[in-house]
Amino acid sequence: MTAFPDRTLDIEVTTGDSGVVCVRIEGDLDWDSADDLTEAARVCLHADRPPRLLVLDCRGLGLCDSAGLSALLMIHRIATAAGTRLRLDHRPAALERLLALTGTLGHLTGAGGTAAAQAPGEPEA
Repeated sequence: MTAFPDRTLDIEVTTGDSGVVCVRIEGDLDWDSADDLTEAARVCLHADRPPRLLVLDCRGLGLCDSAGLSALLMIHRIATAAGTRLRLDHRPAALERLLALTGTLGHLTGAGGTAAAQAPGEPEA
């Protein structure tokens, strides 16, 4: 039997003065860590003045399981309710594949909706 090392999720929140909050995630977004990411986003979005844009920087994301996907969908729902745009930056290929397979790619990254996204490898605006 092969044991795989756990990659805990590190979350770093950076608040800019232009109404943009960036949440950098590094590690595995799974059953053990999904609630932590959702709570970090919830705190940002329930502030006295919610940000105009919440950026999830996925450059360091490893595994994303169904609980991780559920967290991303919940964050999208909370952001929409707060009137905040959500953007998923630097999505790794595995996340792109998961979003495409589950039919949530357009929902979370739709160019015309509240979840505009930066494609993998696209320069930051």
